Amino acid sequence: MDDSTIFFHEENISFVLSNEQSIVTWLTKAITDYDKTVGEISFIFTTDEDLHKINVEHLNHDTLTDVITFDYCEDNEVSGDIYISIDRVKENAESFSQTFDTELHRVLIHSTLHLLGYKDKSPKDKKEMTLKEDFYLTLLPPISS
Repeated sequence: MDDSTIFFHEENISFVLSNEQSIVTWLTKAITDYDKTVGEISFIFTTDEDLHKINVEHLNHDTLTDVITFDYCEDNEVSGDIYISIDRVKENAESFSQTFDTELHRVLIHSTLHLLGYKDKSPKDKKEMTLKEDFYLTLLPPISS
């Protein structure tokens, strides 16, 4: 899969994703499970400060968040820019008694599910999305050190 169009970048933070190729394969499977094709998806790892600024400027939300997904999907092609606060992922992992990797993987699949059309504003939608997240988390191979 050398021609992958799923990319990982850092912005104002030093962060390296573990098992990048496994994660690309995993996210690609989730997308193709819905009979969609992978367009260009960029995951941008950043800080609370940077993500807060994006949240205020683009969404008029003056709150911290772990992820913001910009959906550029067209027809059956899944594309988008996904900003993830590594600070928030670390804090949420502690709050939810999860490992950092587990929480990060949940955010990665959560944002991908948004690109696939899932919503999480209502309790019913949130429950459905969480079930899908849990399902896909079982399909990710364990991270090797």
